Amino acid sequence: MDKFTQAYIEAALWSSTDESREDGGDPLDDNYSMKDFSPESLEKIEKDCKQFQEENKELLQQSGQSDEQNGHDFWLTRNGHGAGFFDRDLGEIGDKLTEICDKWGEVYIYVGDDGQLYI
Repeated sequence: MDKFTQAYIEAALWSSTDESREDGGDPLDDNYSMKDFSPESLEKIEKDCKQFQEENKELLQQSGQSDEQNGHDFWLTRNGHGAGFFDRDLGEIGDKLTEICDKWGEVYIYVGDDGQLYI
């Protein structure tokens, strides 16, 4: 798995909660890791990350950010977390990447009855 996708998953885990309490519960990264995703969810994550990178290769390179930062920002921006490409002082490149992420739509992680993480 490439660094972009690993960072995407890392951001997904720390920015999502297990919904175990009314306040949202604990951050997923307190009790879960990449290995806790269902195989089909990991497949979807890898597919999304690969496609995003392929379709936006030039913009991502022009951003000057690392693959890790770009993966992190893809998760945050597509899910409207109030941080991401648009707040990295990337100018027009950040604006374009944000617009592209908006078209991808939000995705959510939940804990299944089997204890695995699902998208």
